[in-house]
Amino acid sequence: MWLEIYQVDAFTDRLFAGNPAAVVLCENELSEKLMQSIAAENNLAETAFVIKTPDRLAIRWFTPTVEVDLCGHATLAAAHVLFEYQEDAGSLLSFESRSGTLRVRKTDDALWLDFPTDRLVREGTIPEELIKGLGIEPRELYRGRDDYLAILDSEEYIRDLSPDLAALDALARLPVRGVIVSAPGNEVDFISRFFAPQCGIPEDPVTGSAHTTLIPYWSNRLGKKEMKARQLSTRGGTLLCEDHGDRVMIGGRAVMYLRGEIYV
Repeated sequence: MWLEIYQVDAFTDRLFAGNPAAVVLCENELSEKLMQSIAAENNLAETAFVIKTPDRLAIRWFTPTVEVDLCGHATLAAAHVLFEYQEDAGSLLSFESRSGTLRVRKTDDALWLDFPTDRLVREGTIPEELIKGLGIEPRELYRGRDDYLAILDSEEYIRDLSPDLAALDALARLPVRGVIVSAPGNEVDFISRFFAPQCGIPEDPVTGSAHTTLIPYWSNRLGKKEMKARQLSTRGGTLLCEDHGDRVMIGGRAVMYLRGEIYV
């Protein structure tokens, strides 16, 4: 069986930046074992599998080791592929997913993800594993649906953060998908980094799904509904953010890197 595969750099307007994701187009649902094997072979942070039939458009996401409930950059990459190479895509896509219906709208300047807003609960204590793993004690810690959100004082703290790689295994034992660290930005509204060793991703370059957590926090703190964000990984990425209550809009660009076929 031959399958179309694409590799797209998401949340960037230039190659070799942003977050690379693989997109596999399928006419029928593949077995979970096969999808996990393809994702492991791709060895990218995420591989999105798009199941496209005349009456259904669905998406699933796999890291090299696990399936995840929500992924922003791979959804952006999948939408970019469909908008560019599927004549019937129009300007609005609706994906069925494990996180409900996800919509992506194409405008002249960006692709906009329409995702559910995360709900945050402030943690009373900060786990020692987290402090040891990050090498710094956050000023605030919140728990969302999947991730911790650790707030630091400044962009410089985020930029200079160098987690103890030997302690990342301790982070992986925490009951979360990953840890978001964030602070006010010097040139944008807020900046962040994201670590997810439990999912086989020591540091993710640009994490769309983490912004379902970041947007409501910073919208409330800054008193703004529209914001600009930057993820400070080595590759880096820029995200446009809007708070719409129970939904968030996350805007970004994407660039095609590779187009081909795989045989399985």
